[in-house]
Amino acid sequence: MRNRRSGLRIMARLIGLVKPLAGFMALAVLLGVVGFLCAISVTVLGSAALLRALDGAALLAGKIFVCLGVFAVARGLLHYGEQACNHYIAFKLLALIRDKVFAALRRLAPARLECRDKGDLISMITSDIELLEVFYAHTISPICIAILTSAVMLVFFGRMHPLFALVALLAYLTVGAAVPLLSARFVRRDGMAYRDGAGAFSGFLLDTLRGLGETLRYGDQNRRREEMNRRCDRLNEAGRRLKRAEGHIAAVTDTVILFFSFVMLLCGLALAGAGKVDFDGVLLSTVGMMSSFGPVAALSGLTGNLTHTLAAGDRVLSILEEAPVVEEIKNGKDISFDGMACENITFAYEESPVLRDFSVQLPETGIIGITGKSGAGKSTALRLLMRFWDPDRGRVTMSGEDLRRINTDSLRQNQSLVTQETVLFHDTIAANILVGRQNASREQVVQAAKMAAIHDFILTLPKGYDTDVGELGDLLSDGEKQRIGLARAFLSDAPMLLLDEPTSNLDSLNEGRILAVLDRVRSKKSIVLVSHRPSTKGIADRSCTVSFGRKS
Repeated sequence: MRNRRSGLRIMARLIGLVKPLAGFMALAVLLGVVGFLCAISVTVLGSAALLRALDGAALLAGKIFVCLGVFAVARGLLHYGEQACNHYIAFKLLALIRDKVFAALRRLAPARLECRDKGDLISMITSDIELLEVFYAHTISPICIAILTSAVMLVFFGRMHPLFALVALLAYLTVGAAVPLLSARFVRRDGMAYRDGAGAFSGFLLDTLRGLGETLRYGDQNRRREEMNRRCDRLNEAGRRLKRAEGHIAAVTDTVILFFSFVMLLCGLALAGAGKVDFDGVLLSTVGMMSSFGPVAALSGLTGNLTHTLAAGDRVLSILEEAPVVEEIKNGKDISFDGMACENITFAYEESPVLRDFSVQLPETGIIGITGKSGAGKSTALRLLMRFWDPDRGRVTMSGEDLRRINTDSLRQNQSLVTQETVLFHDTIAANILVGRQNASREQVVQAAKMAAIHDFILTLPKGYDTDVGELGDLLSDGEKQRIGLARAFLSDAPMLLLDEPTSNLDSLNEGRILAVLDRVRSKKSIVLVSHRPSTKGIADRSCTVSFGRKS
C-alpha cells in the first residue's frame, strides 16, 4: 500500500499547477481583499456615522452614509469579479489536469493498468477531478484573502491601541489556523476512507452492471443486492461522520468568534476606564472585530470540503506521479522490420516467475507457432515482443536492435496484436476497424473485413458498416468481435502479426477462412501464432512449446 501524502504536500503540489494562471489568481485575491474591506467598512463606517449623528454632525454623517452605499455596491461587484476569476482558473486547471491524467494513463498502459479497478479509475477521472474545483475556486484565494485582509485589520486595530491588535491577531490565528488544522487531523482519515470507498463502490457498481445478465441467469441478484446495500451503507456512514464533524467544527468556530468579540469588548471597556481610549474606540474596535471574521471564518469552514478535496487530490496525484513499468522511447532508432528474436529471456510478475531462459527466432516472413499449457507464459512472450514489459534478464531484439533502443512509435508501426478478448469502442463497426489505421479508405476497411471473414455478416446488418456495436461491443458475439479485431490487424498492414488464440471464438467454417488468409500472407509477413487448436497450429512453419517458462 502506498504512503499517504500529508495535506500540506498535496496542497503544495496542487498549487504548483496554478503557475500558468498566476495573473488571474493575483487578480482574484486583490478583488477579494478589497471586497471584504468594503464589507467591513460598511459596519465600521455605519457605527462612525451614528456616532457623528449623535454628536450633531449630521452633514458628516450624511456623507458617510453615501460612502456606505458606494461600498455596499462595490462589495457585490468585487465579489462577483473574484468568483469569476476563481472559477475561470478552476475550470481551466481542471481541463489541464484531465489532459495530464489521460497522458499519464497512456504512459502507464498497459502494464500498470492491467490490475487496476476500472470503476475506481473512472471515479478518479470524473468525480475526484471535479472535486478539485473546490480547491482552486474556493480554497487558494480565500487563504490569501484571509491573510491580507487580516493584516490590514491588524493595522486598523493597532492605530487605536496595540492591545486591540493583539486580541485580533490571536482571534484570527485561532479561527483561521488553529481550528482548521486541528479539525483536519480528526476528519482526514474519514475523508480519505470516504474517497477510497467511493472509488471502490464505483468499481463494484460497474462490475454489477456489466455482469447483470450473468447475475440474473444464475439467480444471484439477492446476494449482489445485499452486497451493494452493505457497501452503500458503509459509504453513507462515512459521509455522515464527515457531516457530523463539519457541524462540530462550525459550532466551535462560532463559539470562538463570540468569545474573542467579547474579549475585544472587555479590553475596550478596560482601556476606556483607564483613559487610554474613548467610547468611539471601544465601539469601533468591537464592531470591527465582529465584522472582520468573514475571511478567516471561511477558512474554518473549508475543513470539511477540503478533506474530500485533498483525498481526491491525493488519488489524482498518485496517477500523475506513478512511474510506468516501461518508459516510452522517443530518442532511439527508427527501424525497418527484419525479424525478431528473444535471447535467454527471464521474466516474472513481481514474485511470480513466468519465463526462464526463453529463446526463439522469428524470421522476417512465415508462421511460428507457440504452444504450451495454460499459464506457461505464451501470452507473456507476446507482450514482451510488444515491449509492454521489459525482461528481467536477456533481451528482445527487432532487426538486431534491442527493443529498449528502438523508438516506441517505430516498434508499434511494425507490429499488430490480436488478443483473445477484443476491445470494441462504443462506435460503428467501421470506426472500430479504423482503429488499425485511421486514414484508411472505406474500400480498405471492406478489404480488411473480407480478410477477417466478417464482411458478409456486416452486410446483413441494417446499417452495414455504420452499425453501432454498443458499449464494449455488447451487441456482437465474441466471435464477431474477434473477427473485427482481426480486421483491425489486417488493416494496419504491419509486417508482423502477433495472434493470441485468434480463432478461439470462431466456428470451424470461419476458422478455415482465417487460416486460409494467414496462409496467403505468410510469404509477406512474420506471424506469431499462439493457439491450442490442432487445426490452427497445423499451418505453422515450425512450432515451439513453452513448458514451465522454458522453450522445448
